[in-house]
Amino acid sequence: MIDLKAKPFYLNDEQITWVEETKAAMNQDEKIGQMFVILKAIPGADENMVKGMLAQSHQGGLRWQGGDMEAVYQQNTTFQKFSKIPLLIAANCDDGGNGCLPNGTYVATAAECGAGEGTENAYHLGLVAGREASAIGCNWMFNPVVDVYKNWRNTIVNTRAFSSDPQKVLDNARAYIRGIKDANPNMAATAKHFPGDGMEELDQHLALGVNGLSPEDWESSYGMIYRTLINEGLEAVMVGHFAMPEYSRKLRPGIKNEEIMPATLAPELLTDLLRGDMGFNGVIITDASHMVGMTAMKKRSEAIPLAIAAGCDMILFANDMAEDMQFVKAALENGTLTQERVEDAVTRILAMKAHLNLNKEETLVPDRALMEKVGCEEHKKYSEQAADTCITLVKDTRSYLPLNPAEKKRCFLVYVGSSPISKGWKGDPVKQVLVEELERAGFDVDVCPNFHELEVENGVSFWNSVKMMDHSPRQGFIDSHDFALIVINVKGYAQENWVRVKWSCNHSMELPWYNEEIPTIGMSLNYTNHLIDIPQVHTFINAYAPQRDHIRAAIEKMTGKSEFKGHAEDYVFCDRWDTRL
Repeated sequence: MIDLKAKPFYLNDEQITWVEETKAAMNQDEKIGQMFVILKAIPGADENMVKGMLAQSHQGGLRWQGGDMEAVYQQNTTFQKFSKIPLLIAANCDDGGNGCLPNGTYVATAAECGAGEGTENAYHLGLVAGREASAIGCNWMFNPVVDVYKNWRNTIVNTRAFSSDPQKVLDNARAYIRGIKDANPNMAATAKHFPGDGMEELDQHLALGVNGLSPEDWESSYGMIYRTLINEGLEAVMVGHFAMPEYSRKLRPGIKNEEIMPATLAPELLTDLLRGDMGFNGVIITDASHMVGMTAMKKRSEAIPLAIAAGCDMILFANDMAEDMQFVKAALENGTLTQERVEDAVTRILAMKAHLNLNKEETLVPDRALMEKVGCEEHKKYSEQAADTCITLVKDTRSYLPLNPAEKKRCFLVYVGSSPISKGWKGDPVKQVLVEELERAGFDVDVCPNFHELEVENGVSFWNSVKMMDHSPRQGFIDSHDFALIVINVKGYAQENWVRVKWSCNHSMELPWYNEEIPTIGMSLNYTNHLIDIPQVHTFINAYAPQRDHIRAAIEKMTGKSEFKGHAEDYVFCDRWDTRL
């Protein structure tokens, strides 16, 4: 029996009655549907479409992809209007309100928050995320990320992890949750990705992850974080597609290697450890069920019911909803999944909804006035504060900084962005922002050519490659430039297991051949580990974000108008001696 009066639900008698009566009135399809959070790829509020989707899926939760504020507001409120049982509507806001809306406010990455003193920036991150997500009808935050960043090669959580220090991760996660609750007490928080990313370099979109810590080491790091948050009333845990072989071997002596599964399919990690030993009474949800870390381990017909049997209450995303529901029904018939486990999951899902007061109709449609907070000046100030307090001077071993534009005015700018993935690519707008902000600070900017831009401007031509290899005489270059600035804005997602700097073409004039010719400064607008690819530069800055306020703040710090206040953790040096020179 689930104690619905205990944490994290704390239900009163009226709420418990609603849970019991609602469940008693549900048929089997409705119970199975409650265990799915469905992705709607294109926001829209067509009532017949929404009714049809709900009639087929009976879904318990909703996620969406894209769409402007009005479209998403209309969609989410329409779904609530026609759903027989109120929906959990989830948002994924790692960096602020921009995670749920294109005009939402970027505040900071978790890595940026971790570079600053204290936890105020993490609190603002949760506060803004909670406010802006609530304005469009969300009631469930798929945050905070509580992974511990121990492997510098890992880029899937590089910017999403608060720190390599478990205590700092915990402190910032608590602050984020406090921000959510101050924004909207009727919004649930989720810690992810249990049992923990950050130990290796693989991306679970592409492969099974492995957290290879011993049970003792896990307990003193990830376990400490989860146990503390659970004790403080954490409502949900998102399970990553990570195997934890040493803990599985402890809990299942004699388990064979081929039997070790990701936590999403491992009852010893969810039912025995998370539910039993750690005492978690809230909702357990899988990470996205289309990720290869899960799909390559079992047939989907097996994986979906096995995830529920292992202890997951909700499945994030369906492949084909009718088919996935049938997989659950077949498992109930063959005994792979018990009706008791389904009833247990549905009870927790309904209890979460009652805990968030979704049983009260007035909580389902947010006041339109809340949308005035999205992108407001107060929220933008939090982003500026994060930039001021977190931007980090990783190294300046030759004392190139500060730069005085009156004395060293002529900048050779090398901008390295992600490679284009579309024929519609017309250039990276962040590059122009950089030029504008450098000129605003008083610099003359000579922009290094980029092969992709030459292809767009000139068409496909052999001469574009020739142009990119065209180095001027060294003395002429030295005479016309005072310093070089390499700005890296590289990012990647679900295409490769870890992301490195990639110059726009081979033998490019972008490469830092100029490093010893003129003072050369490196700056990252995203990942924190780029020194692995330009270890020769003697000055490096982590500015964390390709936002104008962060770019402006970084330049002000470069020129001595503001001090660097952020602190770099040791992993930024990528376990190499030469990155420190």
